[in-house]
Amino acid sequence: MPRTAASTLVSPIPRAADSDRRRTSASVVLRSVLEHGPVARSTIARLTGLSPASVTDYCARFTELGLIREAAAPRRSNGVGRPHVPVDLDDSRFVVGGVHIAVPYTTVALLDLRGRVLARRELKHERADPGRVLARAADGLAALLAGTPGARALGVGVAAGGWVDRDSGTVVEHPLLGWRDVPVREVLGARTGLPVHVDGHARALVNGERLFGRARGSGSVLHLFVGNVVDAAFATHDAVHYGPRSQAGAIAHLPVPGGTEPCACGHTGCLQAELSERTLCRRAREAGVVDGVNPMHVVGAAAAGDPVAVRLLVERATLTGRAVRLLLDVLNPETVVVTEVGVMHREDCLNAVREAVGAERAGHVFATSFPGTVLAVAGGSVILDALYRDPLAASPEAI
Repeated sequence: MPRTAASTLVSPIPRAADSDRRRTSASVVLRSVLEHGPVARSTIARLTGLSPASVTDYCARFTELGLIREAAAPRRSNGVGRPHVPVDLDDSRFVVGGVHIAVPYTTVALLDLRGRVLARRELKHERADPGRVLARAADGLAALLAGTPGARALGVGVAAGGWVDRDSGTVVEHPLLGWRDVPVREVLGARTGLPVHVDGHARALVNGERLFGRARGSGSVLHLFVGNVVDAAFATHDAVHYGPRSQAGAIAHLPVPGGTEPCACGHTGCLQAELSERTLCRRAREAGVVDGVNPMHVVGAAAAGDPVAVRLLVERATLTGRAVRLLLDVLNPETVVVTEVGVMHREDCLNAVREAVGAERAGHVFATSFPGTVLAVAGGSVILDALYRDPLAASPEAI
């Protein structure tokens, strides 16, 4: 075969590999700055295994993009030689928007590049019409940006329960909201003029925990989200498992032995029907503990010493722990993170989960790292995960 023909056949493969390698290298450099900054470039090279020249080049690119900056004071090594000028994230220039779509309300928020919530607002659903919900979310983000002088948004992350297809940016099905095939990315992108990424909230929170929470550095992480929607997500070696059309983690209809709650699917004792916040609040109303549908009122009653409220929360946590134990048997992760209202606010509920899991693995189970801001962080983590996976895509043209 002539040399020119051979080179034509093989050349596209190295180019694709080179592109993937550059994206991966850029990602590990920026993640190193996030995790260790202020940090010297030489230390980044040692941590990542990249050459000092490559690290210097990536840091220069990130500085141009406004993602990092040099720290004010140079550091000397043992007081001799050239000073090392450390670099750190520049969290003063850019923000990201976060949107979490729950059943009763939408949370909109602004976060910095470290995943810290700078501003947030809850928008109660007047009706669940997707066009109306997304329009109000866009308006809410615009209002938050207007109230944060000098902030420039890199993009918007959207997290929701139900079946969410990350690749198409679509909420395929959310039975509790009555949504089907809602093109969230397209609608919010058109209304905000910003890049929009969409994902399921359990997967979003796995990424938040990996980047900013207790799961940082863990080889594998299971996250269980227990709200009105119950779902799970699993990540190993920094990669979340999605499955075809992002359907992984759908555990709402796992059967609960001894469960009594009727489910919309026609069966009795499905996990979501048993653990739903709607179920918790209904049982609390029937027991005379609260009057309403806010699970935090049950937590408040327990904090005030109501023994029935305590019992309801601990029973729910115990059932949550049994679900965790089942998932542990299947997936065997290093770390388990649970987002559930009782576990977030009460030590006895966390202990109930750990007891149900079993003593051998109880020490690997933790409550969410973001108890007061979990929904805002879920939305923001979707876009921040995209940023840290491909930081060079955050070009000025995309801002």
